[in-house]
Amino acid sequence: MNLELVKKIALPLITLLAIVQIWSTIAGKVDGFPTPYNTYVAAFGGETSEGDEMIGVLTDPFYVNNQDDKGIFWQILASLERVFSGFALAIIVGVPLGLLIGMSKSAHLAFNPYIQILKPVSPLAWLPLLLYIFQDINLTAISTIFVTSIWPIIINTTLGVKSVNQDYLNVAKVLNFSPLEKITKIILPVAVPYIFTGMRLSLGIAWLVIVAAEMLTGGIGIGFWIWDEYNNLNYYSIIIGIILVGLIGFILDIVMGKIADYFDYRKQGRA
Repeated sequence: MNLELVKKIALPLITLLAIVQIWSTIAGKVDGFPTPYNTYVAAFGGETSEGDEMIGVLTDPFYVNNQDDKGIFWQILASLERVFSGFALAIIVGVPLGLLIGMSKSAHLAFNPYIQILKPVSPLAWLPLLLYIFQDINLTAISTIFVTSIWPIIINTTLGVKSVNQDYLNVAKVLNFSPLEKITKIILPVAVPYIFTGMRLSLGIAWLVIVAAEMLTGGIGIGFWIWDEYNNLNYYSIIIGIILVGLIGFILDIVMGKIADYFDYRKQGRA
């Protein structure tokens, strides 16, 4: 068997065993803290170590009792809808703005100071103001995602434009390319890998933000679900929610990474 393949399988399993052991130790020292086994039962159903029968969160993820009481699938789906709505807006605004800033020194001087000031602002700082403006849970969450996830797209798009070889731009001048031709034939082929890298970072931030946004705005969504389970003192579900958020974020990052690699001519050239 290939040694590298063995490492890829064995090392994560060893790390997982270490995490479970640390988790078990914490559960043994903190009264009432969920154990790994009981958390597994809370996820998939069965009998706990204390002999209590539990219905698993994941045994029926598609149930719908009413508008506010739905299975975990619908909670995640609602969060993903908000994430991709805000993410799409960030792309629509961020890519053209990044191209403009990268191509124009005047635009760079005009926008860069405010990008650097607004970039580190926490989404929790934006949330009350946006909630006051929109008076709507969905619009508030989407706009919060937009405001906090647009910066990696702008910054990486700008970086991609600035990485274009000056010789190519000189050729465009000689051939009297229009601004649109200059963008489509010279700039975008070079900048696209940078743009997709920015989109990958932006999507990760968007998924990170949605949990905090939903905790404060309420409604349906994985963030509100975790907060609601906390209010019900259901700590098993909190851990399950954390794991689900992490797994979905991991999947989103892999998908965006594959898309970014596909459009990265530098990696294709080494393949």
